[in-house]
Amino acid sequence: MEPLSYEGFKTLALASKRAFHLEQRDTYHVAAEDEPFGRWLRGEPDDYAWHQDWLGFLRQATAAGVSVQRVRLAGLPHTDYIRWGLDVSPLNIEAGEDIRYLPRHLSDGIELPEEDYWLLDDDTLILSVFSADGRTGGFARDPGPDLLRQCLAVRDQVWDRAVPYARYAA
Repeated sequence: MEPLSYEGFKTLALASKRAFHLEQRDTYHVAAEDEPFGRWLRGEPDDYAWHQDWLGFLRQATAAGVSVQRVRLAGLPHTDYIRWGLDVSPLNIEAGEDIRYLPRHLSDGIELPEEDYWLLDDDTLILSVFSADGRTGGFARDPGPDLLRQCLAVRDQVWDRAVPYARYAA
């Protein structure tokens, strides 16, 4: 496995035609989200300044013809983190990302990998790796053909079963 910087990830994603992301956790504890998530929990307004870099990347990618897709597995009832994600998702969608939700019970029979991942086109697998406590995260490129094949199959299965955001959030 080869570590990959955020800038390296963005460069690879911009060179692809399809960038698919699978998120499997009901809660993330990434330190960078503490402040905006806390504001949301307290019902305070958010200017989303913390999210602008990602939204700019999404706009750049989709303008370049990259189809950016995300499936979030979601347990029921929703955690606060999933509910926050539902509230923030319209910003990503407006920037060009196609977000779908898959209730966890509908993933039965799918051989999910241990880590969240990005699949760029059909040949580049990038794992989203987190510290044991979830406070820090990063990217790692995995060149292994077995995990790539598994993640390709998982992508196709979860994408077919997942519910588009507009219908899921209604």
